[in-house]
Amino acid sequence: MKNIFSGKKIVMIVCLLLTVGILCICNTKVAYAANYDSNLTGDTENRTYINEAGSAESAEDLQELNIGNTVTVTYNDGNGQVNGTLRILLTLTLIALAPTLIIMLTCFTRIIIVLHFTRSALGTQTAPPNQILIGLALFLTFFIMNPVITEINTNAIVPFEAGEITQEEAFENALQPIREFMYGQTDIKDVQLFLEIDGTEWDGENLDDIPTRVLIPAFIIGELRAAFIIGFLIYIPFIVIDMVVASTLMSMGMMMLPPTTISLPFKILLFVLADGWNLVIGSLVKTFY
Repeated sequence: MKNIFSGKKIVMIVCLLLTVGILCICNTKVAYAANYDSNLTGDTENRTYINEAGSAESAEDLQELNIGNTVTVTYNDGNGQVNGTLRILLTLTLIALAPTLIIMLTCFTRIIIVLHFTRSALGTQTAPPNQILIGLALFLTFFIMNPVITEINTNAIVPFEAGEITQEEAFENALQPIREFMYGQTDIKDVQLFLEIDGTEWDGENLDDIPTRVLIPAFIIGELRAAFIIGFLIYIPFIVIDMVVASTLMSMGMMMLPPTTISLPFKILLFVLADGWNLVIGSLVKTFY
């Protein structure tokens, strides 16, 4: 064993000596630090900007300033303009916040809860699957919110892109249609509840006097209440079928047979014959008009 280990050591020493010899034979290269007077992005006469600051005489000249930078922000008479890179950053930020805005500020909450109650009342467990329900709820949300989206695009996005309004005005114009939609679906008692908690007074008539921080939770509570009421009404006919099937099985002495197993085909048959999806979706959409 000692001879084996000593042999390995000899091989390692020989390899190390060969490596050192190869490094000594190779030409050595000397690295020098960059000259302080030289500029990695260009010399002192050629900079990344095209025109000197303060030399712009028109909006076109102003947009050409600092064109070599990666992220540029041009400010002109209160109208902010950003380049493509910063626009992508803002777009990604809005995409990250989009799920919260869609769930909390639109009709998505009521729709998805009603669809869930419908599936639970049928007793089909995972049919239709969650992906189908969420996709249907999203398309129904876009359908119902289409007038609001159109108004936001007309009064906020298009004028802001054209430089006709400021960023603050665009935000207010975009928020106003959403507030009007939420106010139309919100009960007064819910608004008064959060106004009392917040300590804010309201005359009961003017929408502009309701803070957004009060209107949003009041709207969500109203959506939950409406969704649960609709879910209760959907459950009633299916509960009747379950009771009839359970009573029939008990009278026949089939105590060990689960009633839900027998009632499921009858509930599906009733739902199909009554064109249930048409009734549920149609009635649900009409609650927002």
